[in-house]
Amino acid sequence: MSSTLINRFYSEVLAGGNLALVDEMVTDDFIDHELALPGQPPGKEGARFFASTIRTAFPDISVKEAEPTLSDGNLEAAHVVMTGTHTGDLLGFAATGKTVEFGGTDIVRVQDGKIAEHWGSTDTMSLMQQIGALPE
Repeated sequence: MSSTLINRFYSEVLAGGNLALVDEMVTDDFIDHELALPGQPPGKEGARFFASTIRTAFPDISVKEAEPTLSDGNLEAAHVVMTGTHTGDLLGFAATGKTVEFGGTDIVRVQDGKIAEHWGSTDTMSLMQQIGALPE
């Protein structure tokens, strides 16, 4: 996996659980054009909310695949596939013990070495179907 900011976020924040890195990696005026989870606040707190919520529900979350990864000027993009076991609450849905696999595609704009803006598409519907929160 390349050492882009986007891949560091996947590996060190989401999979690694180092939520303190959100402050190091995301600008204070961060703009997120995707609110992937219900109740996710805007801005930097939204990035922290997403990572915390996923880590709580899937403490063993891991990056299965993060390719392709592109970096061009101040833009980075990647498609990620993550896996984990649903052993914690996810948005009010109790742990099921089910192993899930879900993906997402992210594009970020980097400013002064931090993520300033994000566009993305997380397959939240598939994730919720896999834990039985939505019908298949």
